[in-house]
This record gives sequence, C-alpha cells and structure tokens, in this order.
Amino acid sequence: MPTFPDPPITASLDRLGGAPVFTGTRVPVQSLIDYLEAGHPLDQFLDEFPSVTREHAIAVLEIAKQALITPAA
Repeated sequence: MPTFPDPPITASLDRLGGAPVFTGTRVPVQSLIDYLEAGHPLDQFLDEFPSVTREHAIAVLEIAKQALITPAA
C-alpha cells in the first residue's frame, strides 16, 4: 500500500495558478525538479518541505522517468 496520495500529482487553477503540485500539499512539483537540478540532495528538499514524504517524492520522480523513457505512440 503506497504511503502517498493517488494520484501523486494534482493541478487546479484555484491553487498556484494551475501548477502541478504534490497532492494534498501546496508544494509545486517544479520545486523538487529545481532542487535536484541545482545539485541538492533529495533529503534537503524533504527537510524544506516536510509535507512531502520520501515515498511521495519518489513516486513523482517515477512518473517523470516514465514520461521520459516511454516511446511516443
């Protein structure tokens, strides 16, 4: 049983202008990407955004991975 919401990512025009966020939080997914792109470890992101669990962050990264490696139909 996952320890994160399903779906892991949601977006609503009523919240942060429709930016994708970690479901159940106001934390934009872009924040995780920015942290990792800057070379910061996942643990630092999790310390800064305690409403996101490690499992939730990894689930979101897995979605991004699948989007990148799945061939276009």
